[in-house]
Amino acid sequence: MIEELLPESVVAVEARADDPLWDSPLHPAEEALVVRAVAKRRREFAAVRGCARRAMEKLGVPPQPVLTGERGAPSWPDGLLGSMTHCDGYCAAALVRATDLASLGIDAEPHGPLPEGVGPSVFLPAETERLDRLAARWPAVHWDRLLFSAKESVYKAWFPLTRQWLDFSEADITVRPDAESGTSGTLHAELLVPGPLVGGTRLQTFEGRWAVRHGVVATAVVIPRPAPHP
Repeated sequence: MIEELLPESVVAVEARADDPLWDSPLHPAEEALVVRAVAKRRREFAAVRGCARRAMEKLGVPPQPVLTGERGAPSWPDGLLGSMTHCDGYCAAALVRATDLASLGIDAEPHGPLPEGVGPSVFLPAETERLDRLAARWPAVHWDRLLFSAKESVYKAWFPLTRQWLDFSEADITVRPDAESGTSGTLHAELLVPGPLVGGTRLQTFEGRWAVRHGVVATAVVIPRPAPHP
């Protein structure tokens, strides 16, 4: 599902709880990061790194440990950039050569309503109004969970470019279905703070895609490298 949301240059690997990747071994350096974690957390941590190493192999890069850096962001081998996500029973990693994209972010969430009280603390009033309209037309989709996932993907694409925090309220995101089923579509994020500089160009909008399938909401945001100036 994640792969369908990304350009061909990106290698995506996903796994569900019955996939052998869910029992991936941890590198000793990774083991130290979850030494006190509960069993469920350890398995998800290992599974998503198993996906990442499989993606490295597909890109012709020797599998390496995926450690965490500033604000918990994954540290990738030289020449690669990527994003990871996991939720209950599902995980995915997406990697690409740094020469092909400027940044990307992926996120997956269980397809269910957000816990009570979360929406008002993370959504802008305009976003809430749009969600209400979407829910009236496609009530089977949990639009609040989808928008939450989109905000996570926007942040994951933003952070490697800025090394700064982006609050939920600092991006106004519109999600649009692209079919009558309402189970896939696009997302558009307007940054409400100065955007990152990429190749000398300041970006104030991010674009992405989303899908809902098999009990999972998935979102992906891709930041292209700007065309070279003539």
